[in-house]
Amino acid sequence: VGNLYLLFHELFPEDAPFWWRLAEEEKNHAALIRSGKEYFAPLDRFPRGMIHDNISELKETNRKVLSLIETCQARPPSRAEALNSALTIEQSAGECHYQKFMDEKEGSPIEKIFRELNDGDNEHALRIRAYMEKNGISVVPAVAE
Repeated sequence: VGNLYLLFHELFPEDAPFWWRLAEEEKNHAALIRSGKEYFAPLDRFPRGMIHDNISELKETNRKVLSLIETCQARPPSRAEALNSALTIEQSAGECHYQKFMDEKEGSPIEKIFRELNDGDNEHALRIRAYMEKNGISVVPAVAE
């Protein structure tokens, strides 16, 4: 997702700071998960609630994001299409699950550390919606595949 947002950063100079921040946060999320899996999973201490249980669904979302990157490189989307695509991704099960975990207040000391490391880099769907509203861009409901 971070790579998609970096592409949008390049394609839409008027929105570059917005896309850069989201890309940076997505990269941080990925690094947080990777390091957690590397250091805590072998000790059976990785926060189970941090990643959606349905791995096949996560893989499918990743496949769709990679396909979207290829499509956008071949035919750049409109500004509205880019923002609506990002909103759809941020409302996927995996992203919603991650957000729910980060919003929880209780948990183990390790879970609390992960939440502190995330440091407010969240609520992407809400921020994208607010950005769209501020810029007069309509939310287009996602079409079921």
